[in-house]
Amino acid sequence: MLSDIEISQQTELEPIEKIAESIGLTADDIESYGKYKAKISYKKLQEIQNSPLDDGKLILVTAITPTAAGEGKSTVSIGLGDALHLLRKNVIIALREPSLGPCFGAKGGATGGGYSQIAPMEEINLHFTGDIHAVTTAANLLATIIDNHIYQGNKLSIDEKTITWKRCVDLNDRTLRDITIAQGAKINGVERKAKFCISVASEIMAVLCLAENIKDMKERLARIVIGKNTKGEYVTAADLNAVGALAAVLKDAIKPNLVQTLEHTPALVHGGPFANIAHGCNSLIATKTALKLADYVVTEAGFGADLGAEKFMDIKCRQGHIAPSAVVIVATVRALKMHGGVEKDNLNQENLVALSDGFDNLKTHIENMQKFGVPVVVAINKFVSDTKEELSLLQYKCKEKGVDAVVCEGWEKGGSGVEDLAEVVLKLCDEANEFHYLYQTEEPLEDKISQVAKEIYRAKYADFSDLAMEKLRAYSERGYGSLCVCIAKTQNSISHDKALRNAPKDYPLPIRDVSLSAGAGFVVAYAGNILDMPGLPERPAAEDIDVDENGKIAGLF
Repeated sequence: MLSDIEISQQTELEPIEKIAESIGLTADDIESYGKYKAKISYKKLQEIQNSPLDDGKLILVTAITPTAAGEGKSTVSIGLGDALHLLRKNVIIALREPSLGPCFGAKGGATGGGYSQIAPMEEINLHFTGDIHAVTTAANLLATIIDNHIYQGNKLSIDEKTITWKRCVDLNDRTLRDITIAQGAKINGVERKAKFCISVASEIMAVLCLAENIKDMKERLARIVIGKNTKGEYVTAADLNAVGALAAVLKDAIKPNLVQTLEHTPALVHGGPFANIAHGCNSLIATKTALKLADYVVTEAGFGADLGAEKFMDIKCRQGHIAPSAVVIVATVRALKMHGGVEKDNLNQENLVALSDGFDNLKTHIENMQKFGVPVVVAINKFVSDTKEELSLLQYKCKEKGVDAVVCEGWEKGGSGVEDLAEVVLKLCDEANEFHYLYQTEEPLEDKISQVAKEIYRAKYADFSDLAMEKLRAYSERGYGSLCVCIAKTQNSISHDKALRNAPKDYPLPIRDVSLSAGAGFVVAYAGNILDMPGLPERPAAEDIDVDENGKIAGLF
């Protein structure tokens, strides 16, 4: 059996100019990064933004709570795009860029799998067009400006003990979570405690992904709060005169990247915030560009529907004034059996009881998505070990919840294995849509956090620490009370506790701390012990990656 990277490397791709042409772009509208990658030019982006054409239909792909068995959300997203393409629909896939952290860690890459992949997979998974590197540089540039300002006399009277801005690196490096900088001689700067986060958790990434254009990006960068002065007033990037330099670093990164699937369906792959510690969606500029260029846009939100999908609805759609026409929830028999209590080594054995018990996880996600007023369908990503009885039971239980469940075989068959799902999605897109948000922005910050905790995570209540409440009150007093909320928590449970499988409910959700992302337009609430700098597992994926003397990469999955 061929690996994902071998399948990708054996596929003959179309020149990127031909892919661009298929969605109405000329050679002058794109900036090529080699044969198979390109960015859309500023001029064309501005033309598209001002276009009077109606937007296409937006299809959100999300999933059940992740398990070690794997769900294949990206594989289904790409397979669905290919299936719509096979049905002769004008479609664009809009996905996030993979972070190097998971690529070298435990999760691996994020370009789909089998015959439902975007390509060139190794380039997309590694450096791609340098967007995440630009985010890293911009975040570290701001940190450098802050520390230099203090060293050079500190005219803004920044209180270094209040600095919240973090340096970043796009790797899982736990040693950088808490550090001391400027040790030694005075010439090295002012010694202080500092922190790193992974690049995709930086507010710069969120700003890039929520900005409509360069003007909007600069306004968001200006609003970034880096800490307080000795009077207790917030200090911003604008106060440090850093905005122009940050925008200059990001000037190319803001342009969406055009690539293709193995079946030559066009895909815009742009932006990469994590969903467990950020808002988990591809860039707004890529999504809105795709909506003007295509009749159907397939996008996805990170991790389970409790994380990426909720943030997609309440943050991205609200800020971008867009709305989904349908939601696809990806589930697997294997993962649901794990939620039902089966260990990974026993997943190949039929177990209808465990599947029935584990269905509670999928049921919770179905109900949560229905709360947003959008039609829902379940995509069953089929594995070879799935039995006919298990698939039938899962479809029956979904039907009891009022939704269709369609078996997908995109990994093995590409778009042709997802055509049944595509047909259902097309029907859902034509249904009446009563999309709405879970909360209103004028509600108090603690009420918004509590609503997500109760309605989506099924907690009995949100248990705020004194520190969190103190900060929330301060944010509201300073005019930030109307921001959205972005809850950072484990992806491995609907709750804050990764050990709680399936569908936990009626527990207190501990909100231990909060932070202000004024540029991104949300307040982050930290539930439980979630970290914004992951670590590597005992045996990281990096140990299996290699490159031969001809430059051909192996071991990347």
